[in-house]
Amino acid sequence: MTQFGLDYQLKIYLKMDADSDLPVSLESWRSSARMALQDGPWGYLEGAAGSEDTMIENIKAFSRYRIRPRYLHDVENRNQSITLFGRKQDSPFIIAPIGVQSIIHKDAEYASAGAAASLGMPYILSTVSSTSIEDIAAKFPESEKWFQLYPGKDENVMKSMVNRAEKAGYKVIVVTVDTTMLGWREQDIKNAYLPFLQGEGIANFITDPEFLKRLETSPENNMQAAIEEFLMVYVNPSFTWDGFRKIRSWTKLPILIKGISSEEDVHTAVKYGADGVIISNHGGRQVDGSISSLEALDEITGENKPEFTILFDSGIRHAADAMKALALGASGVLIGRPYCYAMAVAGQRGIERYLNQLRGEFDLQMALSGYSSISQLGRHTIYKKSPY
Repeated sequence: MTQFGLDYQLKIYLKMDADSDLPVSLESWRSSARMALQDGPWGYLEGAAGSEDTMIENIKAFSRYRIRPRYLHDVENRNQSITLFGRKQDSPFIIAPIGVQSIIHKDAEYASAGAAASLGMPYILSTVSSTSIEDIAAKFPESEKWFQLYPGKDENVMKSMVNRAEKAGYKVIVVTVDTTMLGWREQDIKNAYLPFLQGEGIANFITDPEFLKRLETSPENNMQAAIEEFLMVYVNPSFTWDGFRKIRSWTKLPILIKGISSEEDVHTAVKYGADGVIISNHGGRQVDGSISSLEALDEITGENKPEFTILFDSGIRHAADAMKALALGASGVLIGRPYCYAMAVAGQRGIERYLNQLRGEFDLQMALSGYSSISQLGRHTIYKKSPY
């Protein structure tokens, strides 16, 4: 991948690209996705909490940090690889856990997991996926797969899912802690749309032996009862650090905590045995008016940065965004809504096209800024504008 961006760019210019019918700009992907989806699914994908201020601020925050280009450096051979938990990844991009993908495209998680497998990117499967832990593992046995866990009310169900993921070959457990209940999302409320009520996104529950014990009859005989039971155990407002300690005791796999935006919480995560954190505010879907993820990252990776894995999520839209997050100390960055736009447009083919565009843009962005590898990025490579 020494000159990936240039090679990919020339392939397009020379009209050797089989996917030339697909969008290029993010806004084109987004507008095409909007046309492909009905109001309910679109609102669920695109909406955020309250006034949507946090989602907007996630994106705006990147403009307050500027890249410092450095020239007269040899950037002919470039390397955008990273290493996570001892395994080399070809790029810094990780496919974020997004649930209920059946409402976005008929292939659901097969499309996103397939794209990740094809491009060699880590893929994080959501607890509320439309395709089960085992089905994804069977379809893509060799790919790098992580499992995201929502801490629900039934510990037996949670432990069962962790054990299922470990048995199926998932390499990391991601515990999301910012969704102990659903945020006030005006688009979903306006559309009166919650996909779980139609039985979407509960594949991991209706295939779980501990969850099935809670039912009087099988989901095949009474899906409505299964849906209602899912709603009883899905989230847990009483989840605390002691609850995380229990999850930590269930597996020897690395565990990341996702949803943290406080320096104090990061250091607490270290004490409770987390192997790392994902700095995230759930794409602005939970707390309206929250600190942007990028500014939280800046605080957390300052003078008291803990010596463990810190990943970044929420707001990445372009290669420059990824560069800024990596320069601020993230070891890798998660891609969320944008890959779902591409999925809505063209399934796995769309996701692969979008991610290749992002990788190509990142390669050229890094080289044109004077850097040939991610290891050269740091706080000295960016400038933070004054807020005044």
